[in-house]
Amino acid sequence: EVQLVESGGGLVQAGGSLKLSCAASGFAFGRYAIGWFRQTPGREREPVSCISNGDATTYYADSVKGRVTISSDSAKNTVYLQMNSLKPDDTAVYYCGARFWIGTLRTLCVNGGMDYWGKGTPVTVSS
Repeated sequence: EVQLVESGGGLVQAGGSLKLSCAASGFAFGRYAIGWFRQTPGREREPVSCISNGDATTYYADSVKGRVTISSDSAKNTVYLQMNSLKPDDTAVYYCGARFWIGTLRTLCVNGGMDYWGKGTPVTVSS
């Protein structure tokens, strides 16, 4: 059974940091692209960052570039999202998704066409 379990969300003041984790199981982790996406009520889910476990390629949305770092630990089948200098606009439910992908990572991340999704972890940034 495929599982993606997010953790690490919470309440933080503007300017603070959070590190989200996405623990994966049930598929060949090293052959998949893993992405972080976020969604607020009334808005479509948007990409934050993705990583290709096959070649370590990464993608960052312009809105988070320079403030966010995605990383992957194949020994733990876990992808992390380190978020710094958080802003109130970063408030959302953060989801991780996975897909077997050998194309351009940016295409996958922007389109959000993941095969598997976690249930999300909420992040609230207070001003």
